[in-house]
Amino acid sequence: MDMSELIDPFARLIEDVCTPAAIRAIEQGDETASLWNAFVESGFLDALVAEDAGGAGLSLSDAAPLIALLGRHAVPLPVADTMIARALLAAAGITAPEGPIAIATGTGAVPFAGVASHILSGAPEAPVLTEAVAEATGVHHDTDAYVAGVDGKALRPIAAVVRALLISGAAGRVMEMTVAYANERVQFGKPIGKQQAVQQQLSLLAEQAVAARIAGAIGARAGLQPALADAAIAKHGASLAAGQVAAIAHAVHGAIGISEEYDLQLLTRRLHGWRLADGSESYWAGILGELRLGDAAKSSAQFICGA
Repeated sequence: MDMSELIDPFARLIEDVCTPAAIRAIEQGDETASLWNAFVESGFLDALVAEDAGGAGLSLSDAAPLIALLGRHAVPLPVADTMIARALLAAAGITAPEGPIAIATGTGAVPFAGVASHILSGAPEAPVLTEAVAEATGVHHDTDAYVAGVDGKALRPIAAVVRALLISGAAGRVMEMTVAYANERVQFGKPIGKQQAVQQQLSLLAEQAVAARIAGAIGARAGLQPALADAAIAKHGASLAAGQVAAIAHAVHGAIGISEEYDLQLLTRRLHGWRLADGSESYWAGILGELRLGDAAKSSAQFICGA
């Protein structure tokens, strides 16, 4: 299949229904049904479900650009989580609900739990589905929420890969917005993007956006049950990039970047949330360290190369 035949319609769907105004409305507590139904009717929620179970049978690597697009447009619903959840539930012979599903892994606030109808926990081979009972974080316009009484630690690797892919999409969009702003904002008679110091920051921003994309691809390569090392590399790299991308973007934009009416903050707030979700870079650095120490027969070079 030509992947553009899959990616282009998904991109058009998101651009049509998930406008900045729609995002702001949902973050302010408006209904989510119309936006969610657009994804349900599109059929993309079953992209990862096996063909014999009625889905498209895509691999996670194939679907990675779709998940990145969700991050790029700061879609305020757990569409990626639901894609993963529906595939795991179908494989386990469990009928998935129509509503949005958030994945809870026991690491702080659960992304999109505040707008989910169900929570997925358990393990990839034994998923557990419960109705969403969540406690708001108290953060202004936050759709994440705390979920108690579930054990989803075994889902942490796949959830971490999803966050890495979302970060990669958002980081790419933030980079584009920042470069455009630097080329348009004139100070002392010339665009600020002509200043050497700003150019240096933009180059670092581009470097980190590419690093996030590579990290997400590493995580997605092994499918719905990624190796722990792949998940750790993906989330560690993407989370590191998320913090730097957001910081540089706001430094270049200045005060306008944090204003509520400017769209940059819709993305950078998500970057910070996804950076922490399902384990921060520090958590996954610890996991990588434990894996390295537990494989003493290999040299560090062999470990890094996966030999």
